[in-house]
Amino acid sequence: MNGALTRGEKIFLVINNIIMVFICVLMIYPVLFVVGRSVTPEIERALHPLRLIPAYFDWSGYEFILASGSNIVNSYMTTIMRTLIGTTLNIIVTTLLAYPLSKQYYPLRKPLTAMIVFTMWFSGGLIPSFLLNKNLGLLNNFWVYILPSLVNAFNLIVMRNFFAQIPDSLEESAKLDGANDLRVFFSIYLPLSTASIATITLFYAVYHWNSWFDSMLYMNNKKMWTMQYTLRQLIDSATVSDITTVDASMDFIPPAETVRMATIVIATVPILCVYPFLQKYFVKGMLVGSVKG
Repeated sequence: MNGALTRGEKIFLVINNIIMVFICVLMIYPVLFVVGRSVTPEIERALHPLRLIPAYFDWSGYEFILASGSNIVNSYMTTIMRTLIGTTLNIIVTTLLAYPLSKQYYPLRKPLTAMIVFTMWFSGGLIPSFLLNKNLGLLNNFWVYILPSLVNAFNLIVMRNFFAQIPDSLEESAKLDGANDLRVFFSIYLPLSTASIATITLFYAVYHWNSWFDSMLYMNNKKMWTMQYTLRQLIDSATVSDITTVDASMDFIPPAETVRMATIVIATVPILCVYPFLQKYFVKGMLVGSVKG
């Protein structure tokens, strides 16, 4: 069989490469634009509105963000703590719930699964949720970011379906050797579920990192705002006063546009750094976890 490409195949590859390069430019340009604008002086930004790389760099936006009077540092730490603690507890609770629900012999498997799926279709509403969190004492409390979203129904179903595909013979062999359910769970199921766990870990981490609505509803203390809500306040505001705790403590106040762009960069970089390491598990975990119902 001749390995040479035909004329039609060569044309297809050329057109396909052109389209892919065009798509890459569309994806990369906004990122480079934001990064460039975060270090572009105000005068140059006005004279050259489309320039990606400035003639010289202005780091005043980042210096302002790291200043002691800025609330962005507190918001950044709150978001990091929320993502780390929230994602860890999410994974622990989700896997522990998914394991018994994946067992055919578990008597409450169907009713509990039906109740969980029901929450994907219907919600109690915003006002009942607010009243519930208020009565639980979660207003202006860090745990309001964690407890109400401890388990996501979709991620739980994905994890349950993945566990259900693991052969029962592995569990039976382990129990014949004297292993209990916890030993089977930690020694067999978790090591075989790396792809699925990595997938839902990414889901949970991105959710916690990007969340801002609960800060607006439940948090009046600026120091406990999440990064995304602080960024939203900054973008909506014409000045930078909403993200400073003590304006007099600032030696300088850079243009609002510079601070906005610098904040976007700081808020985006961590999740962009984590995603490539989990990407190889993403498609595999979703496909494997969605085959069997």
